[in-house]
Amino acid sequence: MDQEELNRSIESLLEHVQKAPRYTGGEMNTAVKPWDSTPLRFAFCFPDTYEVGMSHLGMKIIYGAINNEPWSLCERVFMPWVDMVALMEKNRVPLFSLESRHALRDFDAVGFTLQYEMSYTNILAMLRLGGIPLESAQRGEEDPIVVAGGPCASNPEPLADFIDAFLMGDGEELNLEINRVILDRKEQGFSRQECLRRLAEIEGVYIPAFYTVTYHEDGTIQSFAPNIPEAKLPIKKRFVKDLDKAYFPVEIPVPYTEIIFDRMMLEIMRGCSRGCRFCQAGMIYRPNRERKLETVRRCADRMLENTGQDDILLSSLSSSDYSCIREIAEHISDTYSAKKVKLNVPSLRIDAFSLDLMAKVQDVRRGSLTFAPEAGSQRLRDVVNKGITEEEILGGAREAFRGGWSRVKLYFMLGLPTETEEDRRAISDLANRISAAYYEEVPKPRRNGRCRITVSTSFFVPKPFTPFQWAPMYRPGDYLGFAATVNHAIYASHNHRSIQYSWHDAEMIYLEGVLARGDRRAAALILEAYRRGARFDCWLETWDFARWEQAAANTGISMDFYALRQRGKEEI
Repeated sequence: MDQEELNRSIESLLEHVQKAPRYTGGEMNTAVKPWDSTPLRFAFCFPDTYEVGMSHLGMKIIYGAINNEPWSLCERVFMPWVDMVALMEKNRVPLFSLESRHALRDFDAVGFTLQYEMSYTNILAMLRLGGIPLESAQRGEEDPIVVAGGPCASNPEPLADFIDAFLMGDGEELNLEINRVILDRKEQGFSRQECLRRLAEIEGVYIPAFYTVTYHEDGTIQSFAPNIPEAKLPIKKRFVKDLDKAYFPVEIPVPYTEIIFDRMMLEIMRGCSRGCRFCQAGMIYRPNRERKLETVRRCADRMLENTGQDDILLSSLSSSDYSCIREIAEHISDTYSAKKVKLNVPSLRIDAFSLDLMAKVQDVRRGSLTFAPEAGSQRLRDVVNKGITEEEILGGAREAFRGGWSRVKLYFMLGLPTETEEDRRAISDLANRISAAYYEEVPKPRRNGRCRITVSTSFFVPKPFTPFQWAPMYRPGDYLGFAATVNHAIYASHNHRSIQYSWHDAEMIYLEGVLARGDRRAAALILEAYRRGARFDCWLETWDFARWEQAAANTGISMDFYALRQRGKEEI
């Protein structure tokens, strides 16, 4: 169908779906550049709903950086919800961009951000809806070059069959470099294969087709080697050395509908110096780099002016480590207090300095305070290199209770390396001691009811490029047994009425571990699960582990091989 007919078809579908603003586009500050006269057209694809994707800072950075160049445009594409997908398939409407409503296959390059492994089947769904062959080997000269980057690209192999080129590391500069090569192909007419060869010469780019993998009889990798001269080994990640010189968007699209994190996000620092042994982000985003105070002030002022929003978040992995955190927080608080701008400062340590800062700049006294001890016992916190003692946790809690907080959220992981039942029971002990500290610190006349301690446990997933990447996982039933131990211990504790406990879906976490460390044979598992209807695997209302179990049986792939095995440090 032509563009005018496609527009009419889309409009007719919007009358029959939930949350039509997911698909309309036209938000304030969107970049609508002339399609016919812009040489290079890039589709930024977020493989989840609009509400999730529009909450992601990385998308806004890449979107703005590409559109900031006169020779290129970037348009956004999100995964439609299941109701819209059904209507699009029934009416043969291809997946389209929000800005110009062009079909995905009409772009020169299609880029996916890989934020979490459970979105992989959505990538296949978006390619199919967009009219692009699922597998790289099936694509012809007229098909877009399909690229992907983001944290999950640190192990690209499970998607190796579907992605033409992976981008490793920071994307602001790297995306522009690969777009230049794709534009050269378009203008000079060289082949798709030649384009991929030229992309392989760029540092930070990995082309799976240019590497050959062989396997031992036990299923482990025997060799991984380039099969053309241009392919590098090892592939080195790219990182922006000076954040003050890097592009940062100050005119961001303002959604018409509510999104997951409906606020502006201002990155003050990239990287982390903490070194928690389970944390992939803390490892792969090294080295630690700060934006200067004057740069952050200028960006904050322009973002607030250009969007009209009244909620701003200072984004980093460890905000307490930003050298000018107090100065920028006080600047925003003092400058915009009359406009009632709310400042969010996440990832703070729980100490007197941070509590004082939060009390000054945030309206959080009616909210809750978040601690992430990660492990219940001091022994296990030392194993994971969390760098916080029980005395510091309890001291921070006491400071918070004296300061007026009465609700605390505690985040832990279960299934960590060397973990014992005693460590699991220690989660209940710590929650109980924090609850007791409230009743000790706050006199009865000053209490606003009972304190509320919310304990949440996720299950440990060993991620690539972390010190725990060699560690085994457990079966879903084992994880549920660990959660039951914590639950029983909390229920038996003295202050159990003040403590609520929840845990994550064990089967979902198990599959995340399979995909996090899977090799390129896992592509067959993903493809079969997709064919069996797997979509939105991180949404409980659409999640069905049975599809993946059947896919594993059909393909002869052992998920336990990838999840449960202790790996040798010399293994490829």
